[in-house]
Amino acid sequence: MGKKAKEPEKPSAAWQGTYGDMITLMLCFFVMLYNPSEVDVTQLATITQSLQMNETESVSGGLSLSAGRLSDLGNNINSLPSLEKGKSLGLAKKKSVSLFAPDVKSNKITITSDERGLIITLLSDNFFEEGSAELNINETRDTLLRLSEFFTSDELKDRRFRIEGHTDNVPVSSDKFPSNWELSATRAVNVLHYLADYGVDENKFSVAGYADTRPKFTNETPEGRAYNRRVDIIILDEGHF
Repeated sequence: MGKKAKEPEKPSAAWQGTYGDMITLMLCFFVMLYNPSEVDVTQLATITQSLQMNETESVSGGLSLSAGRLSDLGNNINSLPSLEKGKSLGLAKKKSVSLFAPDVKSNKITITSDERGLIITLLSDNFFEEGSAELNINETRDTLLRLSEFFTSDELKDRRFRIEGHTDNVPVSSDKFPSNWELSATRAVNVLHYLADYGVDENKFSVAGYADTRPKFTNETPEGRAYNRRVDIIILDEGHF
């Protein structure tokens, strides 16, 4: 009898390590390229849902993105805030941080956000004399011009705004302003008038005066009172129109 044929050697699996390293590096590369401000949130939700495997299922491979399994996805997406509005507000925030860098650095304004939307705060002591609602144009003209440019930008063309006047708790009494209510409201109105003179559509704005009823800091210190004397310009989120 002839010699028994030699069994072929099993193929090497060493390539799998190199292949795994390559896939990991590609993943890291695409993560670095990922820009969350530009992602289509609807598509992202669809892909995420498609990759979630039911615990009772055993599937070899990814799930299809076709309709059927994702029939409820539309309801989930519709329950989220407006995606386009959220995207435009994110772009507006980026632009405001860049545009108002000189004003933030000089402590004329601050930029924050809350559930109402993006808030640009004018620190009143820079914009108004004590007890006055007349804008200090000579000191703040550049800031106000940048505000006018910002509110007429394409990023904000479909949004609405509210200007809120605030004071500290120190009483004010004059023939023109019997109380802080009148002072806070008039300051907000005067900011709107100035912006409108430079092309801002005042029909997109509303105005409110809150006197000392909504302090951001304690009124027990001079520093706290200074920050409470402010005018907030709010780029409203859709739910607060």
